[in-house]
Amino acid sequence: MLTDNKKAIFGWAFYDWANSAFATTIMAGFFPLFFKEFWSSGVDATVSTARLGLANSVAGTTVALLAPVLGAIADKGTSRRKFLMFFACIGIVMTSSLYMVSEGNWPHAVLLYIFAIIGFSGGNVFYDSLITGITSEDNLDLVSSLGFALGYLGGGILFALNVWMTLKPEVFGFTGAQEAVKISFISVGIWWAVFSIPLILFVREPENANAKKGMNAVRDGLAQLKKTFIEIRHLKTIFLFLFAYWLYIDGVDTIIVMAIDYGISIGLKANDLIVALLITQFVGFPCAILFGYLGSRIGAKRAIFSAIAVYLFVSIWGAFMQSRNEFYILAITVGLVQGGIQALSRSFYARIIPVEKSAEYFGFYNMIGKFATVLGPVFMGGIGLLVRSMGYSSNIASRVSISSISIFFIIGGILLYFVNEHRGREEAKYLSQKT
Repeated sequence: MLTDNKKAIFGWAFYDWANSAFATTIMAGFFPLFFKEFWSSGVDATVSTARLGLANSVAGTTVALLAPVLGAIADKGTSRRKFLMFFACIGIVMTSSLYMVSEGNWPHAVLLYIFAIIGFSGGNVFYDSLITGITSEDNLDLVSSLGFALGYLGGGILFALNVWMTLKPEVFGFTGAQEAVKISFISVGIWWAVFSIPLILFVREPENANAKKGMNAVRDGLAQLKKTFIEIRHLKTIFLFLFAYWLYIDGVDTIIVMAIDYGISIGLKANDLIVALLITQFVGFPCAILFGYLGSRIGAKRAIFSAIAVYLFVSIWGAFMQSRNEFYILAITVGLVQGGIQALSRSFYARIIPVEKSAEYFGFYNMIGKFATVLGPVFMGGIGLLVRSMGYSSNIASRVSISSISIFFIIGGILLYFVNEHRGREEAKYLSQKT
């Protein structure tokens, strides 16, 4: 670990401010809403939910397969920032291109959305790995939490503006809410591009005396990846944590990407759901920072446990929710822990991996996270379709599908209990010395 560099920490954390606009306005907000009401208009709610789940799963699978390979190659060279910017550009262009998709053209919308997610998630592989080069181990929890906190604030500010545009389109000179939503897609691309600049200016990769270039980096990276596949089976702590993380983050990510869709399916109004999402964003900003302090006081593992317990409650309560006010309370509850569980999982993992292979190991980390988004939305959509086929209403099917997510929190929490952080650090130290 390097000593703390304030400019580098600022530049690194601000990238979360930049790309969280995509996570908020596109993934959690307008895309599922617009997909159901504009690009899939006239289609049964369970069918559009299954389509959206499939889109998230295809994108997740693609990133999951690429992440470890790209991470290994980046570790052998000095190209983490270059890979990050390459994927960010893909995300920016694809997101902005959603503006051009016409009503009813759901296949075109899905295709652009998949590539946008690949850009967003692919960039995060290298963004996450850069944390080990900008801060000391003692401050990992706080710096990781700062990134998520700025992400919630930045994403929330742009989303609030986008919502205002859709509610009062005439103020901005738009013809109606549909045009405002389309312009919002472009605004996300611009926001993402502009606020990525601090990372480019201030974040530098650690010196690598053995750095390779071009095809040499590719060849050595692939050889290292093969070696790591063998190693990681013997690194019991990392292996067990990744398995636990796969399950509980599956529930978290599924709730993030499917919450708006679920709300519409049980009859809540679109404007109410948007307000709920805004509540989550602005509650999430201070709470992510507070979770960083909590993790530094009681330990990241215990803090993650508390967040898992809250999510388990949310997944069960959501199935019985009836009113708009209940959805708002649910949004506040999620906001209390959403940034915390993500930030502390990242910092906990950073402590138990070899620092010199951080991009490669974070490639595995993000691979697990993306396979989680493969399983969760498809599982939720499949349960909904199964219940619907048994003759129950779409409303009942949607409620059963959201409650089914609780199983991921239960099993993930049980596995996390057996993860020993001290042993993980010793294993990582041994591997670094061996290398």
